[in-house]
Amino acid sequence: MKMIRQLEQARQGLLTREVRSVARKEGLSAETLAEKVAAGQVVLLKHHGQAVGIGAGLRIKVNVNLGTSPDYVDLKLELTKLKTVCRLGADTVMDLSTGGDLKNIRQRILAESQVPVGTVPIYQAAVSAIERKGSVRHMSPDDFFSAIEEQAQEGVAFVTVHCGITLKTVNRLQQQPRTMSVVSRGGVFTICWMLTNERENPLYQHFDRLLEIARKYDLVLSLGDGLRPGGLSDATDACQIEELITLGELVKRAWEQGVQVMVEGPGHLPLNEVAANVLLEKKICYGAPFYVLGPLVTDIAPGYDHITSAIGAAVAGWHGADFICTVSPSEHLSLPTAEDVADGLLAARIAAHAADLARGNPAAWKWNRSMEIARAQRRWAQQENLSLDPEHFHQRRQSFLPSSRGVCTMCGRYCSMKMIQKALAENKK
Repeated sequence: MKMIRQLEQARQGLLTREVRSVARKEGLSAETLAEKVAAGQVVLLKHHGQAVGIGAGLRIKVNVNLGTSPDYVDLKLELTKLKTVCRLGADTVMDLSTGGDLKNIRQRILAESQVPVGTVPIYQAAVSAIERKGSVRHMSPDDFFSAIEEQAQEGVAFVTVHCGITLKTVNRLQQQPRTMSVVSRGGVFTICWMLTNERENPLYQHFDRLLEIARKYDLVLSLGDGLRPGGLSDATDACQIEELITLGELVKRAWEQGVQVMVEGPGHLPLNEVAANVLLEKKICYGAPFYVLGPLVTDIAPGYDHITSAIGAAVAGWHGADFICTVSPSEHLSLPTAEDVADGLLAARIAAHAADLARGNPAAWKWNRSMEIARAQRRWAQQENLSLDPEHFHQRRQSFLPSSRGVCTMCGRYCSMKMIQKALAENKK
């Protein structure tokens, strides 16, 4: 079957099934959406015949990370997480597994996911090299690309690839040390390979080979921020910006070959630098969709980093970020539970919705207005259906079940809305 390449089709003015589907969901004309895809401002992720659009003018999307670790391998738990976040409205998931049978775990997630799935293929390449040969250094350049192609064949929608790490940026990192150095696992695997082999990053040096694979499978490349800051003191430093400049150059090369691409961003940022980082990405990377981890706006809240990241995500989204990666309460502490990923997702979805409102998204405002009206009229069933998490709404409501007065137990008979509505009605002239 001939592969339909979304970017090339859009450039030819052809409206694919995916463009039409996403346009309907986003409330846009198919022609308008196709123009955004053709310009590289929107990417389309596909899974099981469905599509999700990410980019300019669309609702902000939210990703959830799943996956095992070397210390804890439980496929059943990961599938429970997957089912939970799909129910709660995740737009995509990423399998970041590094422990157990990685191929089997990935294939099960791909089979059971209701949303597009992303991966970081260097995890598979690095873990395999360590298990078989004892060290990351024994990876060959072919191992980098073989993992990417294998996962593309299996149906992965997008991959994080750390192409912006070069010998030049590694040298800068050595000359200008950071407090947190490098916190990206994919970035660390790449840098360790480069240092021990004294060679250039294969994904940068042979970027055209990567583009050939992406074209073959219409795979969306997510250009990873291997040098993202892992603490506020490292934010927006020379290493981060140098990598971003390289990614901007690679964005243009990808577009020239008809490959869809988005760019990943920090990381840990003080609140006053979030907007500037979005502006930098949009300028340097020519408006390519921006995928942010958080950003986390403080380092002092382990166990609550779903909140620190949601604060940063709301500001980033408001200023133009297109895609938010959730951070769970377990970030920096442990492998997350199903409850942790749910809490992280809901915090990120709240942030995304707040940013959509700030950006004037009509669908976001319609949803919000409906809830306002239902709340003012104390229509509890309607409020439950409109809420971000109806099940949680129901449980909270039932925990202190009110009397038949139609109010909640916070105010009871002194419900402000009920009192003012009655007073205005009685004194209506």
